[in-house]
Amino acid sequence: MPITPANLQPEHFAKYPPEARELATRYVALLRDLPLAFLPLLLRELIEYDWKFPAERRDLDRQLSYLAAAAPSERRAMFAAFAQLKLPPSLEETDWVNAPAGFSEQLSAFLWASHQIDAFRTAAVDYVQKLDAATPPEPLPMRRLGIVLIGQGVAPGNGSSSYALFRKLRPHGVYFNQVDPHNGMQTVLDVIAGRYRAHPVAFDHWYIDGGAAESLSNGGVSQVSYQALGPVRAALLDRMQKLAQTNTMGPEAMSAALAQMKPEEVGMSGDSVLNHFQVDLLTEGSGTQVFSTTFVQWAAREALRRAQPVTLFARFAPRQRERPLSELLAGNKPNELDPQGSLIDGDMGGYYTWLNMQRLSGADKSSFLIWFEGRNEALAIGPSLVAGTQSGEALNLAQIFSRIV
Repeated sequence: MPITPANLQPEHFAKYPPEARELATRYVALLRDLPLAFLPLLLRELIEYDWKFPAERRDLDRQLSYLAAAAPSERRAMFAAFAQLKLPPSLEETDWVNAPAGFSEQLSAFLWASHQIDAFRTAAVDYVQKLDAATPPEPLPMRRLGIVLIGQGVAPGNGSSSYALFRKLRPHGVYFNQVDPHNGMQTVLDVIAGRYRAHPVAFDHWYIDGGAAESLSNGGVSQVSYQALGPVRAALLDRMQKLAQTNTMGPEAMSAALAQMKPEEVGMSGDSVLNHFQVDLLTEGSGTQVFSTTFVQWAAREALRRAQPVTLFARFAPRQRERPLSELLAGNKPNELDPQGSLIDGDMGGYYTWLNMQRLSGADKSSFLIWFEGRNEALAIGPSLVAGTQSGEALNLAQIFSRIV
């Protein structure tokens, strides 16, 4: 007999990780009262609770507390649009408790095919708006700061002469063209270390590097490095190659197989939360396994979306030149780097990073700096700066930081 929301029991969550199982059991009465078109989407977040960042846990805890405190009649009204969606028996009979991600993918396909996707989107937007209004975010402990470095490895004399940097960002900040690059990288690292000392909270400060990460004086900053993940990427590419050679699964099946990979399967140990995050970067992101610039851009996006840090430093490094996918997976040719193309990738990646910062709380007070590493070009955005302007002042990065931090 298929499980329905109404007949959920604590034992149905026996396969969940410990903390997720405890949370599901605690709120089982609430879960029974939610429609099937919504409940597995919530369980998709809940089943990963043990490996979520503190910010994600707070958001999920607030959502569950809010729903549990609502009167039954209020909850029914809130989810009426979801309850009205017509689902096929084949979808209702899936193991949506233990495989909510698979249910979500099938649900999306069915809603498109049955022309109910617009009704679902309307219901989802309305629900999120009500939730946000009822559970406002907590005040930030400090102004959010994003830092992006681009252009590493570009030969002297090359750079932005044929490509105007920061075109997307210039309307929002001040373009500096006389930056003193001396000791610039160390200045950035000092700023990050100082912010951690002022607010030493796990996963609130991040350093993402597309090459080999520089040493930080404080070990409390969350670090993700493309080079450090080399063995993990190699193991993952080997798995992808073997799956592709079987000729028995298409792209969707391969994606599903990769999504089920655990950190220990690719030789990872240590912090389970950070390890799960890094595996997700390589299994869910498109191109993150082979292109360092894509890896940095996706890692910055996901860190902002999930961990919601107050400090994010993303450093782009040269990626390999594009080649056919078969050659990339085979790995039988030496990599040829493309610093100039990576500069353009990084410039656009910096813009997307700033956009993703704007989706978080406190965006109107946040600050942002992007610098052509080792050169005299930078752009800064902050509440005290005049947007859409240019400065020819001879400043170093420490002086620019003093105006935005």
